[in-house]
Amino acid sequence: MKSVAMTLLVLPALLCASAAHAAAPELAQAAGTYDISGSSQIRFTVDQVGGGGINGKFTKFAGRLRIDGNSVGASTVSFTLYPQSVATPEQRMADFLRSSAVFDAEAYPTVTFRSTAVRQTGENTAIVDGMLTARGITHREQFAVRLQNLKGNAIAFNVTGNVYRSRYKMDVGTPIYLNVVKFDMDIRGDRR
Repeated sequence: MKSVAMTLLVLPALLCASAAHAAAPELAQAAGTYDISGSSQIRFTVDQVGGGGINGKFTKFAGRLRIDGNSVGASTVSFTLYPQSVATPEQRMADFLRSSAVFDAEAYPTVTFRSTAVRQTGENTAIVDGMLTARGITHREQFAVRLQNLKGNAIAFNVTGNVYRSRYKMDVGTPIYLNVVKFDMDIRGDRR
């Protein structure tokens, strides 16, 4: 379960039109550096065979994105997630996720994502590729980004992506719990 950082993959979308079909924001409007706001929502699910599963979120994270007004592909995203902040409806499950069986939050207090490529895919959508590191293991991951709002110095976008937890030695409970962690994140940023 990573984030995340995933979290982050947002850049190109910012250069696109809003989901409300308003006129596309000018590149100059979106260009700049943004700090990811604490009001963002980092949610994830792990489905269970037969229905149900784990629904959770992270409450502590930090990140920054830089949108290059001249070249979307030169934009960057960096994101840090703190596994100790994982929360679920059941405290017992949250404690288990923090344990050495999953995140091993004591030994590995952060999960990071650093973008390596940004590709605009539509008026208000983009794909962000990058390197995700969890439990000291790094793999390339990909997230889909949709710009939802660009107003003044604030931006908002939705980020989704699937991460295979076995790649990070977090596959405890498979096959009862599926190997795929589905991220659905509402990311907000404030221009610096």
